[in-house]
Amino acid sequence: MHFLDQAKIYLKSGAGGPGAVSFRREKYIEYGGPDGGNGGKGGDIVFEAVQGLNTLIDFRYAQHFKAKRGEHGQGKDRTGAGAPDLVIKVPVGTQVLSEDKEEVLADFTEVGQQVVFLEGGMGGRGNASYKTSTNRAPRQHQPGEPGEEMWVWLRLKLLADVGLLGLPNAGKSTFINQVSNAKAKVGHYAFTTLVPKLGVVTHKGREFVLADIPGLIEGAADGAGIGDRFLGHIERCRVLIHLIDISGDDPAEAYKTVNAELEAYGSGLADKPQLVALNKLDLADEELGQGFAEELLAAGADKVFNISGATGAGISELLDGVLAYLPDRTSTETHAEEVEDEGEEPDWSPI
Repeated sequence: MHFLDQAKIYLKSGAGGPGAVSFRREKYIEYGGPDGGNGGKGGDIVFEAVQGLNTLIDFRYAQHFKAKRGEHGQGKDRTGAGAPDLVIKVPVGTQVLSEDKEEVLADFTEVGQQVVFLEGGMGGRGNASYKTSTNRAPRQHQPGEPGEEMWVWLRLKLLADVGLLGLPNAGKSTFINQVSNAKAKVGHYAFTTLVPKLGVVTHKGREFVLADIPGLIEGAADGAGIGDRFLGHIERCRVLIHLIDISGDDPAEAYKTVNAELEAYGSGLADKPQLVALNKLDLADEELGQGFAEELLAAGADKVFNISGATGAGISELLDGVLAYLPDRTSTETHAEEVEDEGEEPDWSPI
């Protein structure tokens, strides 16, 4: 399955049904009179957050959503039937943005959350409602109010308790495979991870959701590499794990590079608690690891964990540090389901 986290769609609520113009024609009822009923209400556009979805790929193939209009009013004072609401199901973590992406119109953070986004038009009045003591046979009626319409952007921000970030080839995929039920692709080349991954981690009887995003490089905020568009998926995280390759040229510089991109991105990411982990300890000796750890502390890290995602060394201590930032029971409703078929390339063309 392709992973898509942005989509542009068109919405239009239903128009109200027109009122009827009708007069009674019944035997033994003198003069009759108007009996045209009102039109029915148009359907609303409703968004609902549901469990089991973690991509917006469905909106690549269905981009126009129009609710039905209300039924016409009828004679004998019969009101037209109201149109059913059009319910659009989205993944938990979806935001609805204005067409210019400047305003968040709705934010779905819980399963079952519903928002009436566009209201259907009210039905028009039939001629029976215009009857007065001086106007006994009115012929006027209302056509029904039009529905509302607009283009919006959907943006998905996966819900996770912990975010995993670092430069390409820092070992993030190996790490998430080691600690969770995820099955991320691992390769000896940069940008093995092309889309965010989720995994459920169980540690000391507690569970939390871990999100892995594609690696950042210098200039990601300006579009270098894959860019910083996936940073939105860790905006809601309580704590970040920053993996650094101990076999890299300069771990301290790698730490500064990633944090500079977080600062450039904004949205409070640079201020989130961050656990720094020197990864691939199996490729270096203890003395080298200690030296790099001291450099990272001097660069601004609060604490450094020496770990190996391949062997599992030091991971338990790192996860202990993560639990300190989480409540006894995490509130995240998202479950770690596969967000893409590993054999397919994601499609990032605009909707």
